[in-house]
Amino acid sequence: MSNVNDEKPKVEFEEQEHHEHKDDIPPELEALLHTDPLSGLTSAEHAERLAKFGFNEITEKKRNPFIHFLSFFTGSIAYLIEISFILTAVVQDWTNFGIIGGLLLINAFIGWFEEAKAGAAIDALKNTLASKSRVWRDGKLVEVESKSLVPGDVIVVRLGDIVPADARLLGIGVDGSATEVDLLVDQSGLTGESLPVNKNKDDTIYSSSIVKQGQMMAVVTKTAENTFVGRAANLISITNEQGHFQKIINSIGNFLVLTTVVMVVIILIYLLVRKFKRRTEGTKTSTIVLDSLRDVVVLTVAAIPVGLPTVLSVTMAVGSSQLAKRQVIVKRLTAVEEMASVSILCSDKTGTLTLNKLTFDEPYLKPGYSKEDLLFYSYLSAEPGANDPIEFAVRTAAVANVPILQNLSDHTVPGYKVTSFLPFNPSTKMTQATILNTETGQSFKVSKGAPQVIVKLVGGDNEATEAVNSLARRGLRALGVAVTKLDELDQWMLVGMISLLDPPRPDSADTIEKCHEMGVSVKMVTGDQLIIAKEVAHRLGMQRAILDASKLVDPDVSEEKLTDRCVHADGFAQVIPEHKFRVVELMQNRGIIVGMTGDGVNDAPALKKANVGIAVHDCTDAARAAADIVLLAPGLSTIIDGILTSRAIFQRMRSYALYRITSTVHFLLFFFTITLIMRWQMDPILLILIAVLNDAATIVIAFDNAQISQKPDKWRIGQLITLSIILGFFLCVLTYAVFFVAARVFNIPDDSPIDLGFDDVDHQMQSIIYLNISSAPHFTIFSTRLAGFFWENLPSLVFFVAIIATQIFAMLLVSIGINDFITKVGFGWGVSLLAISLVYFVFLDVVKVYVMRYWSFELTVRMFPTKARREKLAKMKVRAAIAHRAAHSISKMRKATILAFAVTALEDAGHVYKERMHL
Repeated sequence: MSNVNDEKPKVEFEEQEHHEHKDDIPPELEALLHTDPLSGLTSAEHAERLAKFGFNEITEKKRNPFIHFLSFFTGSIAYLIEISFILTAVVQDWTNFGIIGGLLLINAFIGWFEEAKAGAAIDALKNTLASKSRVWRDGKLVEVESKSLVPGDVIVVRLGDIVPADARLLGIGVDGSATEVDLLVDQSGLTGESLPVNKNKDDTIYSSSIVKQGQMMAVVTKTAENTFVGRAANLISITNEQGHFQKIINSIGNFLVLTTVVMVVIILIYLLVRKFKRRTEGTKTSTIVLDSLRDVVVLTVAAIPVGLPTVLSVTMAVGSSQLAKRQVIVKRLTAVEEMASVSILCSDKTGTLTLNKLTFDEPYLKPGYSKEDLLFYSYLSAEPGANDPIEFAVRTAAVANVPILQNLSDHTVPGYKVTSFLPFNPSTKMTQATILNTETGQSFKVSKGAPQVIVKLVGGDNEATEAVNSLARRGLRALGVAVTKLDELDQWMLVGMISLLDPPRPDSADTIEKCHEMGVSVKMVTGDQLIIAKEVAHRLGMQRAILDASKLVDPDVSEEKLTDRCVHADGFAQVIPEHKFRVVELMQNRGIIVGMTGDGVNDAPALKKANVGIAVHDCTDAARAAADIVLLAPGLSTIIDGILTSRAIFQRMRSYALYRITSTVHFLLFFFTITLIMRWQMDPILLILIAVLNDAATIVIAFDNAQISQKPDKWRIGQLITLSIILGFFLCVLTYAVFFVAARVFNIPDDSPIDLGFDDVDHQMQSIIYLNISSAPHFTIFSTRLAGFFWENLPSLVFFVAIIATQIFAMLLVSIGINDFITKVGFGWGVSLLAISLVYFVFLDVVKVYVMRYWSFELTVRMFPTKARREKLAKMKVRAAIAHRAAHSISKMRKATILAFAVTALEDAGHVYKERMHL
């Protein structure tokens, strides 16, 4: 047992301030809040205010479903397809008209289906509001619909109620008498604070928070969109930005569309001029125009990647089903691609990184007492059945660690009897119990409560005071426990201090470490106090560079510096929904792909704003509706599966995009030049066959093996297009080589169909060129699958068989021939052309590897100089120079330290040697 320290404590307690989100009430509204608590508003006053402020509900901004569906027919590729669709009707090419129309509808339907439920966030927020409320009206306490509440209404809130609107507590009960017990409110779903908070007179309670203890009257201050949760709903409603994936598709589409339009217009002009010059008497101008249009429309349809959106959507859909098996549900299909590019993951702390459950931590003990003693005495002084989370945490820890308390049917402890009990009181800030030891007949008292109260009770203890201050500095909640000597009920002795903390989940630290290994920086976001956030960050293995959220809204700091603060911080504390939204916004403005996890109403706006919003296990309806991805398993560990799978999907998508752009460049370059130089064209049906057959086979890329990158993926559009142009050029060289070898060496007729008409020409050359243009680019997809050599990661069997089977089918078509459709060239040509394409793909693979190897952002700036790129390169060089100097300084310091240690060691060794020699 410890001795009582009679001296008063010399060190003041460092009290933790609760982070209160103060709402500014304008003077004109403040004047409406002084309602008589026991009379309430009159019916006339209520009607007048209802007309002024409207119903207490979040209004929903619905969009026209038909217009929403039409929005999926937008985008550069879609516009070109639609123009082609119209032109095929003009020239009465009904086969292509049906094919193009079907592709348009499929692409639009996939997009519409995936986003059909994306607007459910507002509905979920509405559902968090209380439906009925008790309110004083015309001097009577009545129950009304919560949506009818107006500022100035006097409401009653009690245990279990959902607060219906923002309100100011009046500090009195329903009968008008002053309340002695504070209101305990759980607002973790709104603010992210892990503990329920005490609220008393003049404090604000927020709509959608839950009353955990007590009863009190309050006057309504704000309703509907003006409430704390209403502002969150407003942030969600204004966040409707174009997704990252759509921007990428548009960038690719803009390049292909521009290239296609320029070349096709030139060819159209050339054909018109050529045909008008050679027009025979009686040939109508409309016939010439329609014939020329028919030729270029087919060329356009065959050139543009009509299947690009469909293949990418199918790839993402297959990936989302793979993620579903890992308990990761994808709500927005394009989030699969964007998750692969996430480089910063902002994670809500409470309930995501932590258990959202107060847990017994390492205590402070006085000499002579053990942890079991501390918990045993705490249990004896606990109020049976209390809903207080602190009491619950203490009881749970005591039952788990003290053998005598295990397997009890009620609160009765064998051998001990509670003869009197004083429950917690805000004025005394402690509980106290008198205990009778039934075996000895002796009594003693146990008290548990606020540390400063317990220290004062035992007569002061400087060591205990400093221990409490140390716990407070680490963000731990402390409770003091004291007992009296047997039968000396006024001689108090301190047992120790209980420390409580919402602990990290067992898998959180490992998940954060794995994220860092994959190049994803994890930043903690919490509504808790700064010291609590730092303690949790330390336990998670993170740095303790936590930023107070108030520094994100400093009007005297530039956007650039605010963004730097966000990027360099390891987390943010004392945040509200606007802060979380701001964090995401600042980092996105710098081009960073941001992921955000959360589970509460307060997280919903940031989840909607982020590139990838991730709702965690047991989240609120609002968070689930606003998110793009929902985790079904607790914690963040399933995010690792999500990142790995999404990166595999990304590689498949990029592989297809590179192949498809290369194929389009090859196609356009060859037919543009050969039409202008040699006036040679291909039968339109063969062009369509290439586009449809190859894209249909390539859909199975969704099941291909993929080489997962060790850092966030980026599309690098400049690199993608440049490499496509290089590969497309080399493919064009091959096709010309095949053309001239066939014509000059094997005497295959190459007469121009433009001059003679298709019926007057031997179609053997068309069959040969068809097989080359079908197989050579298609085999290139075996190379575009990865940055290294193709053999470093071989394709899956399903994918390999699909590609090879497609080209064998094409080879059989030209080898055997089909009357009035494809001219027979024999198996000699068929097999040879297929073999040449296979060998040539290996050559192109080497070209690709060396282009990727020597590619850099600096090279991009030299090739495609823009002001933004030059500025970005300059900043990169400055950051690299700073990092180099820092590394050099650290290296010098290490060398100096090692040298100093070496010198010291030598000097010590010299002294020892001298001493020994002297001896």
